[in-house]
Amino acid sequence: MMIRLLSALLLAGLPTVALAQSTTAPPGEAGPKSDGSLKGDAQAAAYEIGEITAAADGAFGEATEGVAMVIQKVFDDLGKPNAYIVGREGGGALVVGLRYGRGKLFSKVEGEREVHWTGPSIGPDVGGDASRSFVLVYNLHDTDELFQRFPAVEGKAYLIGGVSANYHQRGNIILVPIRLGAGWRLGANVGYLKYTRNGSLIPF
Repeated sequence: MMIRLLSALLLAGLPTVALAQSTTAPPGEAGPKSDGSLKGDAQAAAYEIGEITAAADGAFGEATEGVAMVIQKVFDDLGKPNAYIVGREGGGALVVGLRYGRGKLFSKVEGEREVHWTGPSIGPDVGGDASRSFVLVYNLHDTDELFQRFPAVEGKAYLIGGVSANYHQRGNIILVPIRLGAGWRLGANVGYLKYTRNGSLIPF
């Protein structure tokens, strides 16, 4: 109960992040064409690394070298995302941990929409943190498909210069939350993130 209250208070004090971004291709560069399907639209509207880096600059104030290196590694692994999320989150843990977040999903095909997420975890993890969160989204052909649970993928995580990133996957959809946080959190944990249309204190 104390952890849940701490996480809710941390998140309540974090302002909602709004980010304006251009969806037009640079002059002289024609993007790939869609075949008219949802999947084709999503693939045609993928984000270039320059667009993602600029969006991360807006999310984090000014992207650090660590953020840029993590983004590059994710692009090397997965290629271009077709959506991303900008938001804030707070959490705490004493063996059992909780995480609460909210932000905006950006898609060139379907525009912007508000999203919330929660995540329980278990493991040798102690402390609390509040962080900005920037999530790269892959293979999301319909934004309604975001609203489900995404388990963490074992062995897919980066930690560079205080910037962390880990992979969550459900079916073909892959989410890569990148976090630059403040607080004290010691240990490691396993769990999942659940994305919803509306916020809730119930993390399951």
